Amino acid sequence: MRKTATTLLMIFVSVLTSNFIMAQQKIVQTAGRQQLGDFAPVFAHLNDDILFGEVWSRNDLLSLRDRSLVTITSLISQGITDSSLTFHLQEAKNNGITRTEISEIITHIAFYAGWPKAWAAFRLAKDVWNDDIKGDDAKSEFARSMIFPIGEPNTSYAKYFIGNSYIATISDSQIPFANVTFEPGCRNNWHIHKADTGGGQMLVGVGGRGWYQEEGKPAVEILPGTVIHIPANVKHWHGAAKDSWFAHLAFSIPGENSENIWLEPVTEEEYDSL
Repeated sequence: MRKTATTLLMIFVSVLTSNFIMAQQKIVQTAGRQQLGDFAPVFAHLNDDILFGEVWSRNDLLSLRDRSLVTITSLISQGITDSSLTFHLQEAKNNGITRTEISEIITHIAFYAGWPKAWAAFRLAKDVWNDDIKGDDAKSEFARSMIFPIGEPNTSYAKYFIGNSYIATISDSQIPFANVTFEPGCRNNWHIHKADTGGGQMLVGVGGRGWYQEEGKPAVEILPGTVIHIPANVKHWHGAAKDSWFAHLAFSIPGENSENIWLEPVTEEEYDSL
C-alpha cells in the first residue's frame, strides 16, 4: 500500500515538473540578429531576447495560442499585412489554430477593424492553411483557393438542389452564417425567405463564379466580393456557373415568423439561357 502511494506521488510530481518545464519553455528567436544584427543591434536584442525570449516565453500566463490570437488581431486591426503578419499566421497555425478557426477569427475582426483589412489578411491566411487540403481533383483545387472550409455534403437540403453542394457552419453566435459551396452547374430551387417583418438573406461571394436571380429580373453574376441583399418574401435562386465551382457566405437576417419556402427547381431552359 505504501509502495503504491509512493509510486503515485512520484508520478504526480513528475507530471507537475513536466508541466512546469513546458510552461517555462523559452522561445528562441534569431530573426532580429540575422536581419538587423549589424545595422541595429539594440533593436535585434529587444526583438529576439525581450519580445520573444521574455514576453512570448511567459506561456504560464498566456498560452502560445492565446498570444498568437492577440498578435494577429493587433496586426490586422492596424492594417499590417506584410511578412510580419504572414509569420504570425504561420505561428498561429503551429500553435493550434485551425483553418476553420482562423476564418472565423478574421471574419470577427472585420466587423471591428474594417472589411478591406480582413480581405488582405484572408489572402495571406489562405496560403498559410492551404496545405491542409489534400488531393489533386477539382474540388480540392477549389478548396485550396479559399480560406473558408468547404465543409460536408449538404445532405439535409440535397432535395432542394440540382447537383452537389457542401456546407460549413462558420459562426453560430452573434451573426450566424455558413459557407455554401456548389459544384459547377449546381443550383438551388426557387425559394422564398418568408417573414412578417425583417428577415431575408445576405450572400457574399468568396470563391469561383455563380448566379443570383429574382423572379422577373435578369440574373446577376456573383464573384468574390460581390454582396447580394435578398429581401424577405422575394422568390429567387442562386448557384454556380456551368463551368466554375462557386462558394458564398450565407447570412440569415433575423425576422418575425421567418421560414424558408422551397419551390420548383430552376429549369434547364432557364439555367441554359444564362
